[in-house]
Amino acid sequence: MNSAERRPSRRAFLGAAVTAGLAAGCHAAPVSDGENRPGPIVPTGAHQAGIIAPQQPQSHLLVVSAEVSVAPGPLLAGLGRQILAATAGKDERLLGLPAGDLTVTVGVGPRLVRAVSPHLPGAQDLPPAAREEIAPADRGGDLLLQICASDPLVPPIVAAALLATPGVRERWRQSGARGPHIPVSDGQTAPRNVLGFVDGIIGPRTPAEQQRDLWIAGPAPVAGGTIAVVRRMVLDVARFAALPVAEQEAVFGRRRDTGVPLSGGAIGDGPELGAKTPDGRYLVPAGAHIRRAHANVVGAGLMLRRSYSMDAPAPGLLFVSFQNDLHTFTATLASMEAADELLPFTTTTASGTFLVLPGFDEHRPLGSTLLPA
Repeated sequence: MNSAERRPSRRAFLGAAVTAGLAAGCHAAPVSDGENRPGPIVPTGAHQAGIIAPQQPQSHLLVVSAEVSVAPGPLLAGLGRQILAATAGKDERLLGLPAGDLTVTVGVGPRLVRAVSPHLPGAQDLPPAAREEIAPADRGGDLLLQICASDPLVPPIVAAALLATPGVRERWRQSGARGPHIPVSDGQTAPRNVLGFVDGIIGPRTPAEQQRDLWIAGPAPVAGGTIAVVRRMVLDVARFAALPVAEQEAVFGRRRDTGVPLSGGAIGDGPELGAKTPDGRYLVPAGAHIRRAHANVVGAGLMLRRSYSMDAPAPGLLFVSFQNDLHTFTATLASMEAADELLPFTTTTASGTFLVLPGFDEHRPLGSTLLPA
């Protein structure tokens, strides 16, 4: 990244995201009128909140990776109780802020999963990849906290409360904000990223697709969970912005203004990878991101992406994906490394994979199916 590049301040970035969210009709910031404040998201059930609930992700996110130095079962059960209190607005450590649509999604790292069984989903570390500049402290972790809310003040306050738990030590964190919500199909939306393109359009949307590609079906200790991949990616915005729009669109394989694939159709349609011009050129170029990451090209399942744009430490993307098999992500990344024209604009500076635990409630503590309290 050119050190002379002028970057917007964090305040300006978050302000722009909030303004864009309001223009799109979503509740991007807390307001004094209780009728307009986003309502609570139910934290209990078969799956944790913060994955497919809410359907339109909140405007602000904080991801924290931490180490665990105490017995994980009791620790997770205690975190679950704190989450129930916080999302209900009953934790005094919220400092008087309404919880609103707060969600806290918890995952455990491969080390803790392997201690139960090396054969369980989630026991595999994420292997190193190309275009990474990751300090040892910024790779992996034992505990994932994904904290989302429409009020930008809520995630850091909730993180401070949860990280005060004895035996938890923070490794790295990253906050982000989502840009304008663009309608995709059937109530689904996707945001624009800091490169100006609609991001995260294709994924497991229907219940059948989610059962096939998102939720872990078994074995019993992890059934109802999923595998999260989290990567902090710095983007060379200045160099990408210097490209003509047509070249930018060739990198992504979509129109920048509408998000429609270069092969035509609607924004929510998959690209027609075989479509060609009269002179025999692919409408979606061979190195376009939507071709290299396409499930049929990769030969793997779909990923549910809930990524957020970031301004600090540099403009970029906090990539978050959920899938029931880590191979879905690693195979997709291998396909991208082979020819994806987007990858040269990225540098990954933090990364980790976590088993997102099955859902919980007052009678079934968080993590109890895997790590009994």
